[in-house]
Amino acid sequence: MTTTGDQQLVKRINRSVLLRLLRAQPGLSRARMAAESGLTKSTVSLLVRELLDDGWLSESGTAVSDGLGRPSTPLHINVDVHALIGVELAVETVRVVGVSLRGDVLHAYEEPLLSTDPRRACAQVARLVAQANSVLTGSGLRPVGIGVGLPGAMDDASGMVHFAPNLGWRKVHALPLLTAALADLDMPNVPVQMQNEADMAALGEYEFGGGDEGDGHGGGDGPLIFVSCDVGVGAGIVLNDRLFTGAQGMAGEIGHTVLQVDGPLCSCGRAGCAEVFIGARALRQPGGLIIGGHYLGVLLQNLWTTFNPRTIVVGGKSCGELPQLLQLATDSVHAYAALADMPPPEIRASRTGLLAPAVGAAAMVLHRILRPLHARAGTTVSARRGVELAPLN
Repeated sequence: MTTTGDQQLVKRINRSVLLRLLRAQPGLSRARMAAESGLTKSTVSLLVRELLDDGWLSESGTAVSDGLGRPSTPLHINVDVHALIGVELAVETVRVVGVSLRGDVLHAYEEPLLSTDPRRACAQVARLVAQANSVLTGSGLRPVGIGVGLPGAMDDASGMVHFAPNLGWRKVHALPLLTAALADLDMPNVPVQMQNEADMAALGEYEFGGGDEGDGHGGGDGPLIFVSCDVGVGAGIVLNDRLFTGAQGMAGEIGHTVLQVDGPLCSCGRAGCAEVFIGARALRQPGGLIIGGHYLGVLLQNLWTTFNPRTIVVGGKSCGELPQLLQLATDSVHAYAALADMPPPEIRASRTGLLAPAVGAAAMVLHRILRPLHARAGTTVSARRGVELAPLN
């Protein structure tokens, strides 16, 4: 019984390894994938046939020589069969997107959040997801999962929101509410993942935002930090090819880091938090943009020195409405860098604007599919090397 379970686990790991290889290096042959992954040619051939049958891969139809023997047919990720659904449940708005495996936005819709009551909010999300599913299936695509980003700290394993002050949520079991609402609408039984909205946006920039690998659709170099500036302020952090969420899912709650001792009172009960200077309400006050730009620069400088990221992406409604905010903050970070005689990280706006958390929620679905599982407790399988399991006797 254990051996059979191990075989299924190893197959899932090896399938994800091959998919990641082709995202990073489109057009690889079966022989080249065997060489890159460390798997035997027979294992690769078997897995490739399964992935072709399941619609994950396609063949170019033109055989080429790869220097490893007879001409082979190049393989590619197939973007014409599967799709991803992502949702942002924001403080005032719900956004839903349908996204291709390449990160192209195929469908986007938003409407005001009708209620912050958890049950009613999840029912609204389920209704919009069902609409997106109908659009995608009508185009011949099969959604393989749903991701939902929320403005708060949460346990992604259980789907419990620990703390979402701007929604008024504490200890809310949101995932069971959403899955029940989806079942009521007879939605297909696909994986549903929930995570903090800034975490989701960080994954979207990491998975779909380009980088040094292949065609730019295979995850860039980290660390990468996404900073969201809206009613609240949060951050998503990608370290070592994975989200860094902390022991209780509260990593990245930078809106509640103290920037001024004994400063103005924050909604969380502390005084002098970043949110009281950079949050949307503060930016609307007289002189708020200049003050907010200064404090956002301080916040980014602190993130830089703490995590040493290659890239900091800044997004959210405030940055869309006030582009000067990012420029002021960037100038501030560059000034700190000059004083320290150090090169600053790349700081840029989000590539997908206000859709970043929703697109990132879709990216979370793909991220979970593509990352190899733990073959044994405490042992992580490399994303680039497969694992062979001895055959049954």
